[in-house]
Amino acid sequence: MTRPLLFSLLILLSVVCFLVNLTLGSVSIPAREVARILFTQQSEQTAWLFIIEKIRLPKALTAVLVGWGLSVSGLQMQTLFRNPLAGPSELGITAGAGLGVAAIMLGSGSVTSLYAIRQLGISGSWLIVFMASLGSAMVLLLVLSIAGRIRDHVVLLIVGVMVGTITISIISIWQYFSQPEQLQEYLLWTFGSLGGVVDYHLLVLSTVVIFGLILAFASSKALNSLLLGEAYARSMGLTVGRARTIILASTSILTGSITAFCGPIGFIGIAVPHLTRSLLGTSNHRILIPASGLIGSILMLVCDSIAQLPGTQSVLPINVVTSLLGAPVVIWMIVSRHNLRASFS
Repeated sequence: MTRPLLFSLLILLSVVCFLVNLTLGSVSIPAREVARILFTQQSEQTAWLFIIEKIRLPKALTAVLVGWGLSVSGLQMQTLFRNPLAGPSELGITAGAGLGVAAIMLGSGSVTSLYAIRQLGISGSWLIVFMASLGSAMVLLLVLSIAGRIRDHVVLLIVGVMVGTITISIISIWQYFSQPEQLQEYLLWTFGSLGGVVDYHLLVLSTVVIFGLILAFASSKALNSLLLGEAYARSMGLTVGRARTIILASTSILTGSITAFCGPIGFIGIAVPHLTRSLLGTSNHRILIPASGLIGSILMLVCDSIAQLPGTQSVLPINVVTSLLGAPVVIWMIVSRHNLRASFS
């Protein structure tokens, strides 16, 4: 199969998954009616119009943004560190967002956190988003400052993991001394949610994610050079330190913003890049970046459709579904490809 044809199929499949996602839920809405609402903003039933425009459409768009952002972030991390198990959370950015949320949910008293959760919603609270963004930004600044002094990518990866470990330890201390109600609120946030990103939240998230993706596309040439080692990259005229800073900034912006608005969502950033390399059989990031984004968005839409448990009132946490689907993909990749590092050389 030629690559143009494969890209066409991925685009078509993403559109189909997007439309199917809009039809599924506790209320069954015919596909024809969904298409009518999307193109004419009209419907015979006002309830259907409200459900599509105010609930399902923002959630589906969020799934697309999350799929693109996490997949591209994971691809960049695996290439930069030349590590098949590296993911967007390895730099401690996700843990930093969790620390910011824990500070408001577990460290500031139940009155504040209860107001933020019950009145505004977990994902819909600007307070939660601000604190998660602040925590991510603090870890980002720390990692970037360390990156300016350390040239070894492996050492930088270890430092990022250690920063994340310290952050998680602080959260654990807060959890130990917290009330059960506070623990429940924080646990709900860690499950992840796509349903709270509406109105201005969606506008802000999409703007930040698109900016992060632009940085990633701009770094595609640098990523291709880094696959062959720093010495080769320098011989090609690449300023490795600057390129690394841009790649780290792109990954941190994408991961931090998505975690702030949707909570931590695992395995997409690790599984999708491997799946993309297997399907396309290339290491050219000018091809891998858009392909990873498309496959990531498809997988997120599928996971969200499964999480809805169509026909019932129950909704599974999105983080649970992505882990159940993503972990087997990683295991399959490890078993089927005896030397994953061959993709990074």
